[in-house]
Amino acid sequence: MPTPTPAPSPLSILLPTAAAPASGEAAPKPAVSCTFDDLHQCAHAMADYANHALLRLVERIPQLVLAVLVLLFALWCARFAGRRLHLLHLRSRNPYMDGLVRTIVRTAIILVGVLIALDLLGLTAVVGAVLGSAGVVGLVLGFAFRDIAENYIAGILLSVRRPFEPGDSVNIDGREGKVISVTSRATVLITFDGNHLQMPNSLVFKSVILNYSRNPKRRFDFTVAIDATQSIRKSETLAMAAIAGVEGVLEDPAPSWLVVEHGSAGIVLRFLAWIDQRESDLGKTRSEAIRQTKAAFAKAGIEAPRTIQYIARLPDERAAAPVEPDHNGGTDTSVNRDIDDQLAAARADATGQNLLQPGAHAP
Repeated sequence: MPTPTPAPSPLSILLPTAAAPASGEAAPKPAVSCTFDDLHQCAHAMADYANHALLRLVERIPQLVLAVLVLLFALWCARFAGRRLHLLHLRSRNPYMDGLVRTIVRTAIILVGVLIALDLLGLTAVVGAVLGSAGVVGLVLGFAFRDIAENYIAGILLSVRRPFEPGDSVNIDGREGKVISVTSRATVLITFDGNHLQMPNSLVFKSVILNYSRNPKRRFDFTVAIDATQSIRKSETLAMAAIAGVEGVLEDPAPSWLVVEHGSAGIVLRFLAWIDQRESDLGKTRSEAIRQTKAAFAKAGIEAPRTIQYIARLPDERAAAPVEPDHNGGTDTSVNRDIDDQLAAARADATGQNLLQPGAHAP
């Protein structure tokens, strides 16, 4: 009767086969299945496997050291290129773009060093896997943070194009104010009411921007209505002389005028003049020009349109209209400085974040 085979131990350990040896080395021993019945053989197999792993690690030490040296050299080159960017003729007058270009150059150099180090270690397959994963992750993050990326890129383009400078009076998408700063995400204005207004860079970049400060000369206009029975030529002569005498009105370009409307309800005249915004305030000068014109018309007896049709009247039936003084002395037409202190304080708080000023840095 055949002898029954003894049942194996309920616990066994399978040691992996050592990696294929290089040429000239002894072939590794095959995998050994360790059981409680043969612990001595199992211990020898484990020691043998540890020896092979240690030998392979020692053999790779020169490659590992070389890879570390390559990484250190890449880091040194990246720092050197970042500090000596002007040697590459990549510097611009925009400090924010300098920081961005410096970051791109450093990142590219470090990435090349990492790729070379992995290739020395024989991990080219890992490089492909990492690059593929990075592409997928970048695509996902791009969709998730699309608005943030759009504002960031728009901030870069605004800092390059520079449609306005800090302190400029602008109208962006129907909102007026003075520019405080442009950060990586928003353009900050201070309105003429003293309120802070943040607008996304993407909106600013796409909007029509009206910069009142880019040209120091600015034109103002106003209309005056006179009765249809009055002389247009006389009214125009008086108004031109009055406007030209207002402090702050430029001689070149000289004030001008035109007839807007002539009907039974009266004659509407439009007067235009120019100022230098660096020395005169638009609102104050315009107000004084209107006052002087009204005073000149009242002194010369030029009447406004009549809203009531008179059939007959006696000379004393109509009360005399109040006459404006025609002198120009003491009138303030200087630049309005109401929010200048608030603007200066806001710009000081934005130091280091304003992409339109020296010293700006990429966040």
